[in-house]
Amino acid sequence: MAQPSPVRPAATAGGPITIGLLGHGIGASRTPRMHMAAAEAAGISYDYRLIDAQARDLPQDTGEILDLLQAEGFDGLNVTHPYKRAVLPLMDELSDAARKVGAVNTVQFRGGRRIGENTDHWGFRESLRRGLPGAARRCVLLLGAGGAGGAVAHALLDEGVERLLIRDVDENTARNLAESLAAHHGPGRAVPATEVATAAHEADGIVNASPVGMAKHPGLPLPAALLRPDHWVADIVYFPLETELLATARALGCAVLPGSGMALFQAVRAFELFTGRAPDIQRMQDAFDSFS
Repeated sequence: MAQPSPVRPAATAGGPITIGLLGHGIGASRTPRMHMAAAEAAGISYDYRLIDAQARDLPQDTGEILDLLQAEGFDGLNVTHPYKRAVLPLMDELSDAARKVGAVNTVQFRGGRRIGENTDHWGFRESLRRGLPGAARRCVLLLGAGGAGGAVAHALLDEGVERLLIRDVDENTARNLAESLAAHHGPGRAVPATEVATAAHEADGIVNASPVGMAKHPGLPLPAALLRPDHWVADIVYFPLETELLATARALGCAVLPGSGMALFQAVRAFELFTGRAPDIQRMQDAFDSFS
């Protein structure tokens, strides 16, 4: 198992830890329940709060939001849309994962400093290792090159994918991600895919990191006819848990990986950062499943 960067907890042992999830329209998030279940199992005084820009009047400036939350006594934050990239230049220190992905989803406030991490990257790697340990890594097609797509792309290449084909509705976004990946992983490891049919034919595996398949964006991110039984198929969407892509692939006999794994393990890693303690993963999984 690849080891994440060293854990430096947000708060000292024995004191209460106050964490927030910063985002927009996050009322249905499963993250708070997972964190609170892990804290209860560990006997940690822990308070996890939603900071929803849709429900609370927050400053327009992201820096002012961070100043406000630090002043309110938060020890750390999980960060989701639309703030993952906006907080990046506001960090005093970045992990290697956050720097190369170009997005932050976990912030620790320590000694007046802001430490930015990206646990989506480790979360997808861990989900892939556990869920599809024998998945072929010669060539993979990645659908979606946005913030989550960047974390998944780096994770795939870190996990040994030899060639990553990147498809996005915005060709410039796919091209920019491929160029960024080349800077970290070497030329030729990642290229934009202009023809999805050709890319799917070449690929061993297909990963959906686009919003297509979410309850708010139903459908398939590529034509069903392009799927083959020998493909492995992963989705990072977890609401619904069984997306149309996964259901279609499963019916063909493909090995599949649902988005619940990435959602779980990004939270596992964030909890370790916030507390300095390894959580009870099964308790977090049970909390996640309790929504179903």
